[in-house]
Amino acid sequence: MPALGASVADARGRVRARLLEWDLDAELRDDAGLVVTELFTNAVRHTRSEKITCVLQDAGRVIRLEVTDQGHGSGVPMPCDAQDDEEGGRGLLLVSLLSVAWGSDPAETGAGRMVWAELAAHRGPRALPDH
Repeated sequence: MPALGASVADARGRVRARLLEWDLDAELRDDAGLVVTELFTNAVRHTRSEKITCVLQDAGRVIRLEVTDQGHGSGVPMPCDAQDDEEGGRGLLLVSLLSVAWGSDPAETGAGRMVWAELAAHRGPRALPDH
């Protein structure tokens, strides 16, 4: 997707729609929507990328979100110690609270960084067939 603020809502909507297709519950869809919003927004704000790639994987007990930029950023993402009156700086803290694990790795292409988060998979109740 284009590395634009307007793409954040598109990424969030796609993640939520796919999780619904996979029969994952509303709480997980909300949490994953927030996580992808934070990771995508950070890639837009802190890198000089033209495009950002999002990958969503169902790994059984966890759902893995990956957001990859094209690089030119300020280094490894780290949670900030935001002050009470600061408007931003809490995104990675939220990611760490909502995820069972998260981190970053160099992108496979050699340029850029892939930031990932794994969320515990909660499957929705399956409807019983009518007899």
